[in-house]
Amino acid sequence: MAALTESVRLETITSNGADVALIIIDNPPVNALSWHVRQGLFDGMTQAIAGGAEAVVVICEGRTFIAGADISEFGGGAPAAAGLHDVQRAMEDAPVPVIAAIHGTALGGGLEVALCAHYRVALASAKFGLPEVNLGLLPGAGGTQRLPRLTGVPKALEMMTTGRHISTGEALECGLVDEVVDGDLGALRATAISFAERAVTENMALARVRDRNEKVEVAKGDIELFANFRKSIARKTRGFLAPEYNVRCIEAAANLPFEEGLAVERKLFMELMAGPQSAAQRYYFFAERAANKVPGIDQTTPLVDIEKCGVLGAGTMGGGIAMNFANVGIPVRIVERDQEALDKGLAVIRKNYERSRSTTPEQVEQRLALITGATDKAAFADCDIVIEAVFEDMELKKSIFRELDIICKQGAIMASNTSALDVNEIASVTSRPESVIGMHFFSPANVMKLLENVRGDKSSDSTVATAMAIGKRIGKICVMVGVCPGFVGNRILFQRRIEADRMILEGATPAQVDRVLFDFGFPMGPFAMSDLAGLDIGWKAENSSGETLRDLMCESGRRGQKNGRGYYTYDPETRAATPDSEVEEIIKNFAISKGIAQRDISDQEVLERCLYPMVNEGAKILEEGIAIRGSDIDVTWVNGYGWPVYRGGPMHWADSVGLAEIVEKVKGYSESLGGRHWEPSALLARLAEEGGKLQTYTS
Repeated sequence: MAALTESVRLETITSNGADVALIIIDNPPVNALSWHVRQGLFDGMTQAIAGGAEAVVVICEGRTFIAGADISEFGGGAPAAAGLHDVQRAMEDAPVPVIAAIHGTALGGGLEVALCAHYRVALASAKFGLPEVNLGLLPGAGGTQRLPRLTGVPKALEMMTTGRHISTGEALECGLVDEVVDGDLGALRATAISFAERAVTENMALARVRDRNEKVEVAKGDIELFANFRKSIARKTRGFLAPEYNVRCIEAAANLPFEEGLAVERKLFMELMAGPQSAAQRYYFFAERAANKVPGIDQTTPLVDIEKCGVLGAGTMGGGIAMNFANVGIPVRIVERDQEALDKGLAVIRKNYERSRSTTPEQVEQRLALITGATDKAAFADCDIVIEAVFEDMELKKSIFRELDIICKQGAIMASNTSALDVNEIASVTSRPESVIGMHFFSPANVMKLLENVRGDKSSDSTVATAMAIGKRIGKICVMVGVCPGFVGNRILFQRRIEADRMILEGATPAQVDRVLFDFGFPMGPFAMSDLAGLDIGWKAENSSGETLRDLMCESGRRGQKNGRGYYTYDPETRAATPDSEVEEIIKNFAISKGIAQRDISDQEVLERCLYPMVNEGAKILEEGIAIRGSDIDVTWVNGYGWPVYRGGPMHWADSVGLAEIVEKVKGYSESLGGRHWEPSALLARLAEEGGKLQTYTS
């Protein structure tokens, strides 16, 4: 056995008369294609052939096969080493059979390496994928040309535009693997060696994927196939460049010789790599991982063992929260004020599960069995965490926490799902504020990924660590924030809404504001969002004074999508929205009554006045230490509010626009429009002057 580099070694064995070389990769945690892995692979192939090996097996130790490129090397700085293409040529052009032995995951560059082996064997538990699209890229090492030659064009299109991982069974069915192995890594090694022996004794062909054209030739010249596929993904991929570039590469695989297809792949890869979308998506990749890290909280911080969860409230939020815990096998006790409300809530949970495409009927019943109901808060006595999910009223929440303080066992975490209220005030009515924390789920809670964990002044390290850990366990992307009105996400949202409401009184239409933000990349604008939520949330006819535009809208019977009339009118069958001239008249008359002169407002002004206050508020949040880092604000907005990930988040986007330009605009709008939200952040001004960045700022 010989060490080739710090992460790759070469082992030669003789088995049943065949000399087999094993190139063994050990680069924890995921065997990424770091420079020393590439160099080791190249040297291993060279030495194995020179040493007379009759077959070569590429296999990894640890928990996975090569799980992708080393993204940390994307910016350069790695020592000179063999390139991935050098490694691939050494494998593909080898004069002896090369077998890739796959366990765990073969992803991105890892799968592209495996595609250059002549044969692939895999554990039944393995997964395969080309997820580069999620980083705003395409497989740049021949993956777009080789994969469709094995799987066929439709499967390659689906895999590369979604980044979805497929199972070994699916890989076997579509031709991606040649043999499936049951058992563990030891069984995989033995089977791969046995396969290599067979390849030698049976003189099996050196099956180069690049030469297998039968599955791409059937799609040659099939314009309709690609047109229909583009149409099918148009809604999900709106605004993204990478999915379209992946499609173009697969078109090249179907219509051009291999080398010419490679040239297309390389050209389009470099365009994406140099472009702003991939830069934003790669930035976000690291931002999301950084959000898990809370200063002072490490693996030594003791956690509360969460074996049972309590949820107060079986409404939309409470039911969704309960589902998150049941989904991972944690029993949930859900409490409502009376049996009727409880039954209604449990019925909605059942319906949500039954509608889900990701759960089998058996899984539905298993998860429902974990959710039990009660009408007495005393049912929370044995719960390890209790999450309150009732109406946003401070006095109500304080009365609830007084009760929970008496009922909950010592050591249990008491959490509020408040979206904006003061967690410190809520905690103050308990005898154990150290066990109180905010856990702001986003609606629908069983779908939305973001969880804003709100650390109170007295929340203990253990409470904080547990909230982050349990959030991750139930599949959420967690961000730790401090206490202030609206926390991070809603506090920034409030500023956007102020200007959106201002602008429709000044002459912009709701449809214009929504269109500008939709074109920017948001799934919908503020007025479409209001219609979806319901204009009458918290509104009562008996208290309406006609003093606000919202009052007038509700008084005229406009409730939003729920009754087909809001800022837009909605088709009763399709729910398609149409701008309503009656609404525009209501807005115009209200503006006149307030002495506001209307004018034409450009799309650029709409964009600036919606987004620049968000950036300014984000900077203030960082100044105040409410967010730990600028990138946490971006993670919040991408996952909770639909900020397009290909723009990185508001802090990243602001840096790309230029902080000096934004400061100048903010000052100008402050002078012309006024309002606290236009008062320039001192941090924003300082970073602009110093050439600093919001996205990398740490409080």
